[in-house]
Amino acid sequence: MEHRKHSWLTREAAFSAFATGPLLDFWQRREEGEFAGVANVPIRYVRFTDPQHDKVILLITGRIESYVKYPELAWDLFHSGYDVIVIDHRGQGRSGRLLDDSHLGHVESFADYVDDLETLYLQEIVPRHYRQRYALAHSMGGAVLALMLARQPTAFNAVALASPMFGICLPMPLWMAHRILNWAEARPLMRNGYALGTGKWHPRPFAINQLTHSRERYRRNLRFYADDPRLRMGGPTYHWVGEALLACQQILSQAPKIVTPLLLLQAAADKVVENRAQDLFCQALPGPGQRPRVIAGARHEILFEQDRMRAEALEAILTFFAGHR
Repeated sequence: MEHRKHSWLTREAAFSAFATGPLLDFWQRREEGEFAGVANVPIRYVRFTDPQHDKVILLITGRIESYVKYPELAWDLFHSGYDVIVIDHRGQGRSGRLLDDSHLGHVESFADYVDDLETLYLQEIVPRHYRQRYALAHSMGGAVLALMLARQPTAFNAVALASPMFGICLPMPLWMAHRILNWAEARPLMRNGYALGTGKWHPRPFAINQLTHSRERYRRNLRFYADDPRLRMGGPTYHWVGEALLACQQILSQAPKIVTPLLLLQAAADKVVENRAQDLFCQALPGPGQRPRVIAGARHEILFEQDRMRAEALEAILTFFAGHR
């Protein structure tokens, strides 16, 4: 791991050469797939496989994201000896959209995300008879995975959650948010419209972003959306926010059922999801002494942070997985 860690710690210095050379070659070797999710919504995914690998990591992305954003992380995991599978959630990325306005982030039921993930697991991972199976989830993906773990406690040898969405940083008190959401839910035009203060996708300057300190990775991710308008997603609908808040409550209540070995990486400077909810989740897990692994200084996207913070997270994840075979 020492050689890999050195490359993780020095990558930003020559990021453009890496991204347009070895990483692009790796990305072109991908296999893309599709299956029919809940209500026959097409769900897209990508996989990187090697016949010599006997272990796999299922990557579960966050809201608005696509597997198109994840080649670098897939590269690092693949070259650490794992097959890698990445899902595009319904309503985003290259999966089927749910509303006429493709920028709207929407889901009818948060459980649909979980059902889709479970379908991918049963279709792509179980039949391949891997000796070890792991999952790594970011933000909303962490919420989806946590709910799946409550259903399928033995699906994975171990999992890692990076900045999981167990609570959302809202611009108002929770009681006020619920009052607005209940009002919008009763009005169809509002229910499926942009939530207060949000709208269509637009590029946010690096200087005011709340996701990462890495200028190179932030610019690269913006280019994905600039180059392919089909990937663009803006704010969530009122109904999506309501479903997400309900899912957060369910996760905390079901945490005692989750017996899968679990590593939670917490971004110390997160302004997107609530770290306090992550603390409560860890306290509710059945194992004694569970607590988050805090990445000092990190913003929400730990796995797209500056080299030092990203390398710390990667090393923690792979060491944790190696200890649960």
